[in-house]
Amino acid sequence: MELNKSGIIGQSTSLVEVFKVLGKVAPTDSTVLVTGESGTGKELLVRALHSNSSRHDKPFVPINCGAIPKELLESELFGHEKGAFTHAIRSRPGRFEVADGGTIFLDEIGEMDLSLQVKILRVLQEKEIERVGGSGCKKVDVRIVAATNRDLEAEVAAGRFREDLYYRLNVIPLHLPPLRERGGDVLVLAKYFLNHFCSKKKRPVLTLSADTRRVLAAYAWPGNVRELENFMERLSILVDDDIVRPDDLPRKILDHVGDIAELPEVQEDTDEASPTYNEGPCLDVTSGAVEAVKSAEASEGQSIAVPQQGTGFFVWPDLAVLEAQAVNLKDFLDAVEGRLIDEALDRAEGVKNQAAELLGIKRTTLIEKLKKRNS
Repeated sequence: MELNKSGIIGQSTSLVEVFKVLGKVAPTDSTVLVTGESGTGKELLVRALHSNSSRHDKPFVPINCGAIPKELLESELFGHEKGAFTHAIRSRPGRFEVADGGTIFLDEIGEMDLSLQVKILRVLQEKEIERVGGSGCKKVDVRIVAATNRDLEAEVAAGRFREDLYYRLNVIPLHLPPLRERGGDVLVLAKYFLNHFCSKKKRPVLTLSADTRRVLAAYAWPGNVRELENFMERLSILVDDDIVRPDDLPRKILDHVGDIAELPEVQEDTDEASPTYNEGPCLDVTSGAVEAVKSAEASEGQSIAVPQQGTGFFVWPDLAVLEAQAVNLKDFLDAVEGRLIDEALDRAEGVKNQAAELLGIKRTTLIEKLKKRNS
């Protein structure tokens, strides 16, 4: 069954990994904690989780724990009885009751007051709630999914978040990567949002010039997808021409990326282009290692299959390679890693997030490896 991604757009390696976990956890009733920077699309991911669950035909009830004053949040979550407090002129069900049978999404749970955290823990443990001013408990069947842009482990250490609640929420952690770690997804999303807003405003579709694409791909997008979406809407309103050029971009972005002439070229059709590889990719370690395999096996009269670029098959190196080159395993693996990193950086023309995409690792991991190699 194909995964319903509920409008989540992207094809980066980091996002594909998120979808893999999503596909496994969605059919279960396990509690999920979604983390990620502000603007990465955590609610979209949670909606996709609900859409792919057995509860998809039941209510999905979101509530932003940071947007409601703490003195009102308890009533919003658990409901209240008539006369429980001033202006409580009638009994009212809370979000947990509304979500019965479905999913409740506790967004920005890191903002929740400690006194309320205790009551959330009780719902997780006992599957029951008590209305404000009520005298009895009521069973609820809800799946709880929480999200935060805070580091909850650090919040626990600082005494601002209950440790027991953190571990009850963090059964299945899902981390949404920031846009700067999603490589080509930046231009895929930029084109999608630009087309959407141009269509909405009934104007001809804008295109991005080559230099504009280079700038957008190089910018760090601290506000993530939300920032990119808002920026594309602004362009759809303010740009008079049919082409978005660097002069149309704000000074903040241009200052961040520096000299446009030094930025690498990027593909125009990033949303349609994806890297393809021959089945059974080759590993061309080093010319010395290949020669070592040749000499070691040929001396024993064995038939050999030496990996060459583009031949479409793979041969594992063996101990003969290490012995012939007088290197240990660590040095050999470092050489392999270094060669692949250099090739990825060369193909990506020095853009680290694109190189990380080619290697299937996070940008931060690549940077750490480069720092270690240059130290």
